[in-house]
Amino acid sequence: MPVLPSRPLNPSRLNTLVRKQPLLFGVPFIVLMVATSFGLSAVLQTKYDYRDQKVKQVTKEDELKLEHNRKKFDIREEYFRLSAQPEEDWDMKRVPRPKGTPEWGVPPPEPGSKTKDAP
Repeated sequence: MPVLPSRPLNPSRLNTLVRKQPLLFGVPFIVLMVATSFGLSAVLQTKYDYRDQKVKQVTKEDELKLEHNRKKFDIREEYFRLSAQPEEDWDMKRVPRPKGTPEWGVPPPEPGSKTKDAP
């Protein structure tokens, strides 16, 4: 079987140009990608700047006016206010224990283990 050549029969000018000088198309592509990156960063920065303008900045004068009308905090007053409130209506209910659990604390012995009471 004959070996086929890797070159086409009628190579185009573009094909021969790319084979001889690959940087002719590679460098402009890289430049285009870098320029696009810078362009997109400028667009996104504009977006964030526009969003920041919507947020209202409080000036020092406005801040001082807010402080002027504010009531001073007194811990004793808060204590008496909280202690004067009626307590919530609730009843203490004992949580039902699982079967086999003793009334106060000690868990039941596991089956097959020796205890003090067992012979």
